[in-house]
Amino acid sequence: MPTITTHEAKTHLSRYLAAVEKGEEFVISRGKKPIAKLVPIDPPTKPPRPKVGDILGPPFIFPDSAFAPLTEEELKEWGL
Repeated sequence: MPTITTHEAKTHLSRYLAAVEKGEEFVISRGKKPIAKLVPIDPPTKPPRPKVGDILGPPFIFPDSAFAPLTEEELKEWGL
C-alpha cells in the first residue's frame, strides 16, 4: 500500500480518489508518521427500479357507476 504525504494528498486529491475508485488504497502520512488510510467504501445499494408497466401500489378499482350511461341531465351539461 503506497504512502503519500498530506501535501501530496491535498495537491492531487482527485487523482488519488480516481485510483481509490479502481480499488487502490493509500496511507496518508504527516512527515514519517502514518495518520490516515484512504480506502474505497462499499457503494450504497439502491433498490431496483420497477420495470415499465409494473404496478407499484394496490390496483385502482373502478366503481360500476363509472361505466353507467349518462343521464339526460348530465348529457345536457355536456352539451350533447
